[in-house]
Amino acid sequence: MSNQPSSNGPSSTRWIWIGIAVVVVVVGVLAFVVTRSDGSGGGSATPNGDGATPGVTVVPVGKVAVGAIVVTGTQLPEIATSGTDPAVGQVIPTIEGQTFDGTALSIGPTGEPTIIMVVAHWCPHCQREVPFLQSWLTANGAPEGVRLVALATSNDSGKPNYPAGQWLVREKWTIPTMVDDKASDGAQALGVTGFPYFIVVDAEGKVIERTSGELTTTQWEALIAAAKSGSAQPTA
Repeated sequence: MSNQPSSNGPSSTRWIWIGIAVVVVVVGVLAFVVTRSDGSGGGSATPNGDGATPGVTVVPVGKVAVGAIVVTGTQLPEIATSGTDPAVGQVIPTIEGQTFDGTALSIGPTGEPTIIMVVAHWCPHCQREVPFLQSWLTANGAPEGVRLVALATSNDSGKPNYPAGQWLVREKWTIPTMVDDKASDGAQALGVTGFPYFIVVDAEGKVIERTSGELTTTQWEALIAAAKSGSAQPTA
């Protein structure tokens, strides 16, 4: 009769449990790594058209420096130097384009109030306004019920801070951003005359107000209030 211990004894069972524990630890580490790569630092996350997610860079890393866009609808007139903006009440055109990684993105009537921000990588005002707005979003979160979307226009390899995508990733920009084409047709369709430029539209895509230049916190929050209420808000 053999005196060898059975392979199914306590020692064998102990090694089975050790193996299971190792597998659990490895799976946990892998899950942590995937989560970190999707939602922190300079990584990228899938853009969503509903607005910014504070702390998550939704500007995807990619090679699209100058986009390809299609504009349908009536172009907005340029903003008047005085008096009423002639675009107020007009439905904005629809601009079909792409983000910096080639993902499709649309700017136009969406059924929800929207603020469109137009920025240029070489514009010193934009280089101050982008981190200002991002700081506000990080502190306050995306405004409830208001879609935020941006257009990176006037893209020029001969000007500073090119390409726009790398600049916005460095700023941890959390607003879905379309890349304008070489002729800046997207900006022209919106009647842009300066940078940064802001267009506030209602749920039907009608212009509520437009403005350009660096905003104060009060002015930025007034644009959000205008989008929610459907009418321009005083900032005094």
